[in-house]
Formats: sequence, C-alpha cells, structure tokens
Amino acid sequence: MNVRQAPEYPQWPQYDATERDGLVRALEQGQWWRMGGSEVDSFEREFAEFHGARHALAVTNGTHALELALQVMGVGPGSEVIVPAFTFISSSQAAQRLGAVAVPVDVDPHTYNIDVAAARAAVTERTRVIMPVHMAGFLADMDALAELSADTGVPLLQDAAHAHAARWRGKRVGELGSVAAFSFQNGKLMTAGEGGAVLFPDTELYEKAFLRHSCGRPRTDRHYKHEIAGSNLRLNEFSAAVLRAQLGRLEGQIRTRQERWAVLAPLLEKIDGIDPQRPDERTDFPSHYMAMFRVPGIGEDGRNALVDRLVAAGVPAFAGFRAIYRTDAFWEMGAPDETPDAIAERCPHSEAISQDSVWLHHRTLLADEQAIHLTAEIVADAVAAA
Repeated sequence: MNVRQAPEYPQWPQYDATERDGLVRALEQGQWWRMGGSEVDSFEREFAEFHGARHALAVTNGTHALELALQVMGVGPGSEVIVPAFTFISSSQAAQRLGAVAVPVDVDPHTYNIDVAAARAAVTERTRVIMPVHMAGFLADMDALAELSADTGVPLLQDAAHAHAARWRGKRVGELGSVAAFSFQNGKLMTAGEGGAVLFPDTELYEKAFLRHSCGRPRTDRHYKHEIAGSNLRLNEFSAAVLRAQLGRLEGQIRTRQERWAVLAPLLEKIDGIDPQRPDERTDFPSHYMAMFRVPGIGEDGRNALVDRLVAAGVPAFAGFRAIYRTDAFWEMGAPDETPDAIAERCPHSEAISQDSVWLHHRTLLADEQAIHLTAEIVADAVAAA
C-alpha cells in the first residue's frame, strides 16, 4: 500500500525579529554572563510570573534543572527517587548522578503519567522525592500526588519539560505548591537550543539552588567565598534573550495546538488499531508537547517500521521513549536491586507503551486544519500497511 505524502508543516524552532532584537540587545549590553548582564534576571522574573511561581532559576539545560532541584531537596547517596518507568532518561539519570537510586514505577495506560498507587507502594524510609513527569504536556494527577506527598512527607518534583504553560484545574505549574523543572532543548515548546529552569515555591530553596548553580558563590562575592559545593550551571545572556522572545509567543502557539488536537484526536480514534493518548480532563490547559498514540499489539519492531513509514511520507514521527529500565545507561549507577524483567513485571503498562507508542512532533499541531486531516489519513495508510 502506498502512503500519501504529508503537507509542509511549520518549521521548528520558530523565530522572528523579536529574537534578533533580543540577541542584539544582549550583545550590546557588553556583559554576556548573568552576573553582569540583565537578560537572565529578566527572563527569570518573566518565566516565574507566567507560571505563577515565587522564584525561577535559569540553568544550562533541563537535565541540570532536575539534578539541581533534587540536590537542594536533599537527594544524595543512600536516597531513593521515585520516577515513572516511561519517561526520557534524564528523569532517572538526574537522581543517579547524585548517587541516589532511581526507582521506576508504572504509568497509567491512557494518560502515560505516573500511577499514583504504584508510587505510593514504592515509598520507603529512604525515599526523598517523588518525580511525576507531565507526559506530552498533560499533567499527572496532581491532586492525588499532593495527597500522597502530605501522607508520606515526601516532596514532589514536577518534571515539567513537556508542560510549559499547562494548567491543572486552572492552576499553573508554579501554583501547585511543589518544585518544577523545565527544559528549553531544541525540540521543546520554547527553546534556545538548550537551557532549563527550576521553579521554587519558597525562597530558602531558591537561594540554596542559586549558590549551587554558581559554584557555591554568592551574587556579590568579590573574594571567592564559595559557601557550599556547587557547579557552573549558569545560563548565558544570549540564550535568555532568545527565551524571553519565545515566552512571548508561547501561549498563542499552545492555543493553536489545542485547537488542532481537538480535530486530530477524534480522527485518530476512528482509525482501526489506534488508541490516542487520553488525558485527565483536569488538565484544563494542556500544552501539547507531542501528539501521542498507541498501536496496541504491534510490537516494537512493528512500531519502529510504522514510524519509518510515517517519516518516509514526510510526517515528523518518532518512537515512544524506551522504558528506562530497558536502557544500558540505567544500570550503570544508582539502579534498584532488581532485574529488568522483574521491573517490567511490575510495570506492565510502561513495558507495553514503550513498545507500541508513537509521537508526532508538536509542529504538526501548528499546521492548518486541512493538514491535520491529511496527517490522519497518512497515519491510517501507514497503520494499514503494517
């Protein structure tokens, strides 16, 4: 069966004169690092305000954002961090690089977000953080997670790398009472190529994180009084200038994606063999980082062949994340005392989703409605050819 060719989707990243003006502004201020310039400071204020947080700290990338947040939350050797088994590897590696054990738990088969009951069952006296990942911009069950955190005394760290601007029952990510980490990598909903940020609900954690992200050195230090151990995770002024421009168009782009997903999802549901991601409706402003769907029973090889057919037709399609316990990297350090098969047995949904899920780049949801219909037709052709 021949698969028809895709429309010309909008390019990503998107930019215009706003980014150019910002780069010139950063250049001409004559100070290109955050301790001498103003772009990073301005971006942090704007990003925090946009997400309803008290503080934002910009850092080098999203993985460092997670690692820094975990460190100031008390994670270290001997600690455990609960993470969803179906996620990008940074979620677990950020904990493992601190000497902690990353404990994978299963996800919901429809939302692909962390199974709160599974997380509750995994809490031990060594658990220091529970890390929900807001998959594809649909928030995890923040009501149940807040209850779990209150019951156990274990704080939450939201991995919000997919969830810029998303809201849970009207509340922005920064209004949900927990630390949250974001990524600005090239494929994310707003980007400077790389970059990250951490939102903090309280000043004490923020100040500690600031020291650690700047080699343990206070802002006004002139005599190298490094107060605590840290690293250089500072974002540069040029990246911050670009991110300020990206933030300005973020909400409008997301509203377009929401409109297009409302068209695409029902079309995908009509395709025999496809099960689109079904979000919790309490995410009342999803950011749609990906358009995700499953093809149950297709198997990993079949799924990969399906993705190849879509790419050949011009659709920016990707295989879903590999379950973290199925990667060699996971077992290098900070892994639980289990075998991959043992983890798979208690994470059946993650095991299945990692083998049968497909995601379409979010730029597909910036195309016009006619392109959305054609995209669904191409997906139907490709699935029929499986």
